[in-house]
Amino acid sequence: MKKTVLIGMPNTGKSTFFNKISGASARVGNWPGITVDLSSIKTLINGGMTELIDLPGIYNLNGYSEDEEVVINFIDNNKIDQVFFIMNSTQIDRQLPLAISIQKLGVPVIILANMIDEAKALGITFDFEQMTKLLGCPVLPISAKYGQGLEKINNTINTPKKIKADLQAIDEQLLSQKVFDETVNMPLILNDKKTKLLDSIFLHPFFGIPIFLIIIFSLFQFIYTLGAPIQEYMGDLFSYLQINHLQDLSTNLPPLLKSFLFDGLYAGFTTVAAFVPIIIIFFFVMTIVEDSGYFSRAAFLMDKLMEKMGLDGRGFVMMLMGYGCNVPALMGTKIMRNQNLRFLTMLTIPFSLCSARLQVFLFLTLAFLSSFYGALTLFFLYLLSFFTIFLTAIVFKNKYKNREPLILELPPYRFPTISHIFKRGNHEVFNFLNRATKFIVLGVVAVWLLTYFPSEYPVASENTYAGRIGSFFEPIFSPIGIDQMLIVALMFGFIAKEILIGALAVIFGFEGLELGNHLKEIFTNGQAISFMIFTLIYTPCVSTIATIRNESKSWRLTLESVIWSLLLAWIASFIFYQSYEYFVK
Repeated sequence: MKKTVLIGMPNTGKSTFFNKISGASARVGNWPGITVDLSSIKTLINGGMTELIDLPGIYNLNGYSEDEEVVINFIDNNKIDQVFFIMNSTQIDRQLPLAISIQKLGVPVIILANMIDEAKALGITFDFEQMTKLLGCPVLPISAKYGQGLEKINNTINTPKKIKADLQAIDEQLLSQKVFDETVNMPLILNDKKTKLLDSIFLHPFFGIPIFLIIIFSLFQFIYTLGAPIQEYMGDLFSYLQINHLQDLSTNLPPLLKSFLFDGLYAGFTTVAAFVPIIIIFFFVMTIVEDSGYFSRAAFLMDKLMEKMGLDGRGFVMMLMGYGCNVPALMGTKIMRNQNLRFLTMLTIPFSLCSARLQVFLFLTLAFLSSFYGALTLFFLYLLSFFTIFLTAIVFKNKYKNREPLILELPPYRFPTISHIFKRGNHEVFNFLNRATKFIVLGVVAVWLLTYFPSEYPVASENTYAGRIGSFFEPIFSPIGIDQMLIVALMFGFIAKEILIGALAVIFGFEGLELGNHLKEIFTNGQAISFMIFTLIYTPCVSTIATIRNESKSWRLTLESVIWSLLLAWIASFIFYQSYEYFVK
């Protein structure tokens, strides 16, 4: 089977080309000589099976950046039959030198001049036949976005032309300038009035950031306004299936096995499935933002501020998305190819006050506080969320130091295609289900074992293993106003924060308003707010932890995230609770 790699500069439409060909069949795997996952597909091209591998976007082969090291190491450690070099037709003068550098490696190269539709719209014309002669390799105009010209690849892939020139003796810059001068006709003034007009609005020195925040807030509202009800309906559907169908089928099963199947495995699978609607909508929206050209501009706007904390503008966008759900925001960090920057951003995202935590806070503030103080407490929790994000970035920025400057291409504004949006969303959902499911289900089953054994005691009571753990840790949690039973509830919250209220219902035997009234009787306002602070900051849910592990491939970073969040949660709750006890009570 032939092995073909995709190489090109960032923002040349390389991933769009790959997704156009791969559809839902792409897989993510490891390769010799490199430590990051790369997407690949096995596809039939011109009657022969070809493995197509998508390499990171690079600017040259110097090896200064991590992406360049990945590409160089992949080429050095894997036998490659052919290179598809993707270049942006509207920036052909800047991209030809890299194409010639790739040719010098001695691997047959086919250059795909992508975005030919945009080049034509700008009034740029090409002589691709002459370009092919000068470069000594096929040069094909394509539009990956609209699928134009892709059929020509089938006719060319098995007939690469021999390199006529001695490229080793040729200077890349001189040759690329010669090719550009003889084959490209670029008007003196490009027809990009639309881009200039929109940039004058979105990159305005004073209004750019407020417009950005309004756009992000609107997207955030759209994702979770649309996704949350679907998530809720799915939860109701799973409960309906369990109560009305599955339990009937398991009538004759031993109670312990039945509990394991429904409270352990079934709860685990449905927890995973409940995230799917949010993830689908999130990546649909993110694809639109990225493909439209606005994402690069948003990152540019926030980059200067975030740089002071060791982050960059893209990280701020991901953090804001984390306020809906941490899981897709963490998955979105894969756009950062620099490992240190990606790790630092992944450490900060779990402190975003996600919608699951918000449900807990709404319930508790309504139970314990008046509407005025309840709103004030929620506002305080949001401020605390931002504070912990920035504090974490400052604490870890020297450990995960980003030594690479952020190089941003500001592409023209575009309308993304429906097919690309669908394929991107489909690809990300498949990756999430494939990589996170096992870890999430194992976590859910582990908590089931702790809360149901020894089986002769009531579920989650003080004599179960979970209760005993709660009793063991009570001296540590007592200074922050959290007793043994609340510790058990926090263990449930480890599965997913939205089931924390359900856990309190199981532990105290009340539901809804009665549960709120009961909690108000046995706990003080100070304990309730301290519990909310701890819930905001402490160990993220098992799905978030699984995503950190899968996206980073680092147990060390995963443990750092868990331990740091626990430590920070305890300190924050301690400061608040002891202050409350001293000044208020």
